[in-house]
Amino acid sequence: RFGRYIVDSEIGRGGMGVVYKARDTRLGRPVALKVLRPESIDDADRQRRLVREAQAASALNHPNILTIYEIDTDGAVTYIAMEYIAGGTLAELIASGPLPADRALRLASQVADALAAAHAAGIVHRDLKPSNIMLTAEDRVKVVDFGLAKLAGPAVDTSDPRTALTATGAIMGSAPYMSPEQAAGRAVDCRSDLFSLGTVLYEMLAGHRPFGGADGADVLAAILRDTPPPIPGVAPEIARLVERCLRKDVAGRVQSALELKTAIEACLGPHSR
Repeated sequence: RFGRYIVDSEIGRGGMGVVYKARDTRLGRPVALKVLRPESIDDADRQRRLVREAQAASALNHPNILTIYEIDTDGAVTYIAMEYIAGGTLAELIASGPLPADRALRLASQVADALAAAHAAGIVHRDLKPSNIMLTAEDRVKVVDFGLAKLAGPAVDTSDPRTALTATGAIMGSAPYMSPEQAAGRAVDCRSDLFSLGTVLYEMLAGHRPFGGADGADVLAAILRDTPPPIPGVAPEIARLVERCLRKDVAGRVQSALELKTAIEACLGPHSR
């Protein structure tokens, strides 16, 4: 038990925390509780990341972003109470093989919509990947885990995504989904998230990641150096869109999440929306 929440079962475990399905005894609803792993309770940096996640996500009110109810402590344990989603992750879906193009584009459009809201609030996610994208039974996307998010002030001018800069010198994120600027430890802005979304879209369509390697260092080198192989069987306009997302030159990449969403919907076409 944590505060007024009674734990039912463990539903997820990552490098930093454990997520439980729990019951809110006051409101009588299911919630997801994210708690630091026992060995991390005294880790000040991980405590800060957990608080940052709650702050970043709670600043956003969007149907495609997981809702944060509260952050609290019970003794020495800090936890986040958040919306419970009965579905699985995009990573679990992709494990079954490539998705039909229409479905992949619809999911990517929802993620782009979530990123547009985050970027408008001055938040760069920095760790967008299939395991951080949950799906409801109705195929609605819920972007989760803002633990690496950079808060860049209350709002930014979304016509110039370069205003949401993060600190340089530290490589943070998950190697296969990093942008080249992330992989090189340079400053990143919202266009880094768009590269990551391009990587996710490529994987949905191809059934495998665009950049591979024997270990994390090899993957980072591939991101900085290699051009992904063509995705077999996709329409030329979809291939061009993925290529624009995965450009190593930030200035040549898709410049905003809203631009990306518009381009995705153009690929879908009126008959598929």
